[in-house]
Amino acid sequence: MNLHTAGIRLAASAVTGGVVAASLAAVVSPWLAGVAGWIVLASTFSMWTWLVVRGLDAADTRGHATREDPTHAVSRVVLVLASLASLVGVGVILLFSSSSKGSVPWEALTGVASVAASWVLVHVLYMLHYARLYYSDGTGEAIDFNGEGDPDYHDFAYLAFTLGMTYQVSDTALTGSDVRRVALAHALLSYLLGAVILAVTINLVVQLASGGA
Repeated sequence: MNLHTAGIRLAASAVTGGVVAASLAAVVSPWLAGVAGWIVLASTFSMWTWLVVRGLDAADTRGHATREDPTHAVSRVVLVLASLASLVGVGVILLFSSSSKGSVPWEALTGVASVAASWVLVHVLYMLHYARLYYSDGTGEAIDFNGEGDPDYHDFAYLAFTLGMTYQVSDTALTGSDVRRVALAHALLSYLLGAVILAVTINLVVQLASGGA
C-alpha cells in the first residue's frame, strides 16, 4: 500500500484531527475542540502533500498527478468543509474577542489559525487538481505556462496560489474549457475566503484598538 497517495494522507490527517478534537473536548467547548481538530487535519494534509511533491521533477509529476488528485466527490466535500471551517473560525473569533479587553484571547487565535489552515488547504487541493487536468488531457495544452518543458508541482502551486490571492491568472493561459470551469470555481471560493480573512483582520484590529483606548 502506497502511504503517499492523497486518499491515504487525507484519511490519516482526518484520524489525527479527530484524535486531537476528542482529546480536547474534555477540557474545552466542543466547538473549540472541533476547530482545533480541523486545524490539525488541514495542516497535516497540506504539509504532508507538499513534502511529497516538492522534490518531483516534471517526469515524476506527470506520473504522480494522474493518480494523485482525490476523487471529485471527496474534493468537493473537503472544499465545503474548508469553507464551513473558515466561517466557524470567524464565529469563534467574534465570540471570544468581544469579551477581551485590548488583548486577543487564545480562542480567537485558534479561529485565525482555522481560517489560515482552510485557505492553504483549498489551494493545495486545487494544485493537485490542476496538475491532474494538465497531464490527463494528453496534449498538455489545457494550461499554457509560457515556458519550455513540462511543468512540475511548483508550477501548479504557482498557478493555484496566484489565482487564490488575486482571483485571476497572471502569465499563465488557461486554454481548456474544463480547466477554465475549475478556475472559475476556484476564484469564487477564493473570493469567499478572502472576504472572511478581511473580516477577521478588521475585527481583531478594531477590538485591539477599542481595548487600548
